[in-house]
Amino acid sequence: MRFDIITLFPELFAPFLESGVTRRAYSSGQVAVHLWNPRDWAEGNYRRVDDRPFGGGPGMVMMAEPLQLCLNAIRAARIEADAQEQAEPAPVVLFSPIGTTLKHAVVAEWAESRGAVLLCGRYEGIDQRFIDTHVTHQLSLGDFVLSGGELAAMVLLDSLARLQPGVLNDEGSFQQDSFNPALDGLLDCPHYTRPEVWNGQDVPPELLSGHHANIERWRRDQRLRITTQHRPELIEQARKQGLLNAKDEGFLAKTAPKL
Repeated sequence: MRFDIITLFPELFAPFLESGVTRRAYSSGQVAVHLWNPRDWAEGNYRRVDDRPFGGGPGMVMMAEPLQLCLNAIRAARIEADAQEQAEPAPVVLFSPIGTTLKHAVVAEWAESRGAVLLCGRYEGIDQRFIDTHVTHQLSLGDFVLSGGELAAMVLLDSLARLQPGVLNDEGSFQQDSFNPALDGLLDCPHYTRPEVWNGQDVPPELLSGHHANIERWRRDQRLRITTQHRPELIEQARKQGLLNAKDEGFLAKTAPKL
């Protein structure tokens, strides 16, 4: 898959693409990332990409023309690399407060895609005419505002890169993540490692028993407990989908007064 990122600050991505376990996805080309700075298509000595908003008000607005010329170059490069782009142009994604909230199911869809053009806004925003003409999808990290879309683009890339085959050391690692369908959409359980006793605190004995069924039951119960405490709506969602068995419901009923 290929992601082309339109950003005024391509230098922000260098350490991200070269660090951590997900760098394997980028260095191998499983997730190909290409950076494009719209200033390279701006006119004048100052390569201006923003201007004052019509109607007045604070801040500046990213201009449509440099973005369109940049996008045209991206389209040409993608077609040269893959003829399928001619018939099926890559979607253009803008990170925006009005976008779909980025959740596991959304990430999983993008992880199976051919990629996209990621548009990182700055300043007060982007000329709406460019958005209306070219943007096909909008995504949001939540109800807060960042200085630009670069961090949001990195979040999307990291979350989908780790779902690619061979990127994580253990192929099944991501299946044990919170929200994963393999866990019925629940939050993950606590994890422990050596030593068995640290600062007077013991590892739960169930994890030391060597009894795999008991260990898995303990983990399942902890997922239910933590999800009930912190995201009870996920419990209701799993219940409606028929994902909770009799033992799950028994544990929830027993622990409900304590929570």
